[in-house]
Amino acid sequence: MEAILLEYAWVLVVLIVLEGLLAADNAVVMAVMVKHLPKEQQQKALLYGLVGAFVFRFAALFLITILVNFWQIQAIGAAYLLIMSGKHLYDTFKGNNEPDEIKEPKKKSGFWMTVVKVELADIAFAVDSILAAVAIAVTLPHLGNFDIGGINAGQFSVMFLGGLIGVIMMRFAARWFVKVLDKFPSLETAAFLIVGWVGVKLAVLALAHEKLGIIPHDFPHSTLWKTTFWIVLLAIALGGYLIGVKNQKKHA
Repeated sequence: MEAILLEYAWVLVVLIVLEGLLAADNAVVMAVMVKHLPKEQQQKALLYGLVGAFVFRFAALFLITILVNFWQIQAIGAAYLLIMSGKHLYDTFKGNNEPDEIKEPKKKSGFWMTVVKVELADIAFAVDSILAAVAIAVTLPHLGNFDIGGINAGQFSVMFLGGLIGVIMMRFAARWFVKVLDKFPSLETAAFLIVGWVGVKLAVLALAHEKLGIIPHDFPHSTLWKTTFWIVLLAIALGGYLIGVKNQKKHA
């Protein structure tokens, strides 16, 4: 019994690390989404997003066998993030080339619409996260004699705890990213590039879905793709940071 509990503890640690890695890029997206809100509303939007993400991920554990059949969830998420990133970059480029007197203020989403957008983005992220958790947790020996949502109760508990901790990590990481964007405004362009790159990640997942089969099903989980994704993401983040620090020194 002790050996089984140790195995469960080890898998839980692995899931927490995995959720932490997934939370990093997801948190950038969340931070960008709430950045336009007043400071007192930013934290509320992230908190409501946390509650909604928790509720959805808990429900998704019961529905994962159904959700896995819908490649459209990740396709819509990919399209939304790519459009959001592209629109911001286009507006930024266009705005930099317009005289100040003809620039018009951009209309931003209200508080509740922002919360809805945060929730929709999390739904797109959650499917991949839960699938990864299921793939790891089902390797564990059964614990207990009953199932929850078609999954052994012990395995379900590990996935639930890992997901809960991951959602909390994402919320606090997003709050940190909001502060960084406030301190280095020029990082916003890099943040939107990351948003677009995360959109590419979701697009790859959708294209590799077994019901589409446009690219090999195992490609999104291959070492080549994962390495490429993180190298590009870190390069964007590092480049944005260096440019941000340089610009801050110029205006100091």
